[in-house]
Amino acid sequence: MAYHWIKIFENEEAFSNYVQPGTFIIFQLRGEKICVTQTEKGFYAVQDKCPHNGASLSKGFCSNKNEIVCPLHRYSFDLESGKATSGGAFALKTYPIEKKSDGIYIGIKAKWWES
Repeated sequence: MAYHWIKIFENEEAFSNYVQPGTFIIFQLRGEKICVTQTEKGFYAVQDKCPHNGASLSKGFCSNKNEIVCPLHRYSFDLESGKATSGGAFALKTYPIEKKSDGIYIGIKAKWWES
C-alpha cells in the first residue's frame, strides 16, 4: 500500500505541546478531515466524521480505555484499530502516524491511480 506522508509537526515535542493528552486537533489533508489526538498510549489519527450519524468526533472526548467517544450518541471507537466498541456503527478509518528524524507525519493512502 502506497502512502502520501504529510508532515504535521517539526518534532514530537511540538506535537505534545500543541496536542495535550485527550484533546483533539483537526487537519484537512488531501481532501480528508482527520482528527488527531494523543493518549497515554501514543499519538492517533482517525476520520473526524462519526460513521453512525456524521457528528464531528473532535467535539467528543477520549475515554480511559483509549477510545474516542462521539459527542452525539456516545458511540465509542478504539483509537488504534478504529473498531466500534459500543453501538452499532461501522469502524473508523485510521491513519498511521510516523515519527521521523525530520518531523511527525500522517500517512494518507494513495489512490489506485497514484501508486
